[in-house]
Amino acid sequence: MLYTAYEWQQRLTAPARTTSALTARALEALPAPLAGLPGPRRLRAACRVLADARPTHVRPEWGIDAVDVDGRSAEVVVEPVLSTPFADVLHFGKPDVAGQPQVLVVGPISGHFATLLRPTVRTLLADHDVYVVDWHNARDVPLEAGRFGLDEYVDHVLAAMRHLGRDTHVLAVCQPAPLVLAAVAVMAAAGDPAQPRSLTLIAGPIDTRVNPNRVNAGAGRHPISRYERLLTTTVPARHPGAGRRVYPGVTQLTAFMSMNPRRHVRAHLQMYRSMVAGDEAAAATTRAFYEEYGAVMDVPAEFYLETLQRVFMEHDLPRGVFTWRGQPVDPAAITDTALLTVEGAQDDLCSPGQTEAAHALCTGIPADRHHHHLQQGAGHYGVFAGARWEAEIYPVIRSFVAANEDAPVAAHAR
Repeated sequence: MLYTAYEWQQRLTAPARTTSALTARALEALPAPLAGLPGPRRLRAACRVLADARPTHVRPEWGIDAVDVDGRSAEVVVEPVLSTPFADVLHFGKPDVAGQPQVLVVGPISGHFATLLRPTVRTLLADHDVYVVDWHNARDVPLEAGRFGLDEYVDHVLAAMRHLGRDTHVLAVCQPAPLVLAAVAVMAAAGDPAQPRSLTLIAGPIDTRVNPNRVNAGAGRHPISRYERLLTTTVPARHPGAGRRVYPGVTQLTAFMSMNPRRHVRAHLQMYRSMVAGDEAAAATTRAFYEEYGAVMDVPAEFYLETLQRVFMEHDLPRGVFTWRGQPVDPAAITDTALLTVEGAQDDLCSPGQTEAAHALCTGIPADRHHHHLQQGAGHYGVFAGARWEAEIYPVIRSFVAANEDAPVAAHAR
């Protein structure tokens, strides 16, 4: 019912958006004297804003064809090196560059495509050989591919790390931090030779009991059955994943935007004003952000519900009761992987202290291989994109990776 209502709403509003887009194009084609008049400029700007105001299920392109490496342009070739029905591991290869540290980026399954991490990946590429776990839209995954919960997420992270081998540095952004930490702990307990050299956790909910925010308070307000009943739905027959239970990406997008509606209204008003003033560059920047932000993917229902229950409601990992495939998971087993945590001082989704909590769990890591960075002035998205990410956070990560590229490894992990 939820999915059907959403799709009907999109169909009903499509004529208005189409009319707005056509009107904007017609106004753009007016001769210069007329196009510059206040009336046409205002109408064109309003039509553009209305035409673009919609979510889509279209996966954005990565759009990274080249990056600057040591002052010269290096071609980037993106290709999958590992694939399952639920994800691809993409290699952002640079054919003319060799010898850079290998970094695996693991992003969230939280309603947006992995391309939301484009700024993170683009920055990392200057100094690293980058791989990204690119999660698929659950509504496009056939039902016969099976379930996808926390165990399956950890399975995928383990497979990616084993495929890349020991000389890998893992970077987990936001939601997957506890699951990636659990995967590294599983490898450590088994003496797996593919344990990563370092692990960087960025703004992830390791322990949401620390400095709780309104998101954390809301998570435990109702029993999990209520969330399942109200927020999950079945993919309709017209999609490849027909019959699969999902948490719709548009629902998560609505939740994100409702946390700070004034900010989004102001952004769209400013985009309108920029177009009226003729500042197309400023308007294009805002439009590009919302095109990416509005590109949503559905989340497997079991993954959404298990994350909500085991990470945000019951705090399994920090309480020492987290399991993978029935096997207890203890981060204290990690001894040979250096740990860096990164937080934003103004993060209203993952409060300061919640990611740093990983250090108290990883008691087996030597003290000199624990590092924490709290970025002043950064909110949730500012810790992996934007000016502070590039100028202040990335240099910390780059130095951390470099320092652990040749770190000694204990005999049992070799």
